Amino acid sequence: MSMLQREEDKPLCPAERALELLSGKWRPMVIFWLLDGPLRFNALQRRLGAITHRTLSRTLKEMEADGLIWRQDYREIPPRVDYGLTARGRSLKPILDAMEHWALGNME
Repeated sequence: MSMLQREEDKPLCPAERALELLSGKWRPMVIFWLLDGPLRFNALQRRLGAITHRTLSRTLKEMEADGLIWRQDYREIPPRVDYGLTARGRSLKPILDAMEHWALGNME
């Protein structure tokens, strides 16, 4: 089966994969903050604001599994872990820029 085919043998819209990678409230915001460079977990959580520890942890694990971010565990006490964007994650910047442009032009 082609990557552009669903199990039901219906064609997959190419934009659907991008939407899957950006789905949810937090993923675009995580990418936005990591575009400036790697951050530690707590710094990222502070920038995101209302996100819970559990939700951020789950979101980061999912994004790492999708190849959007990398995780560097320094295996120190106290724990030190950095997160940053992979090339694949950085490649979503034009999409986020387009979303920002659209939002600014359509604010009421």
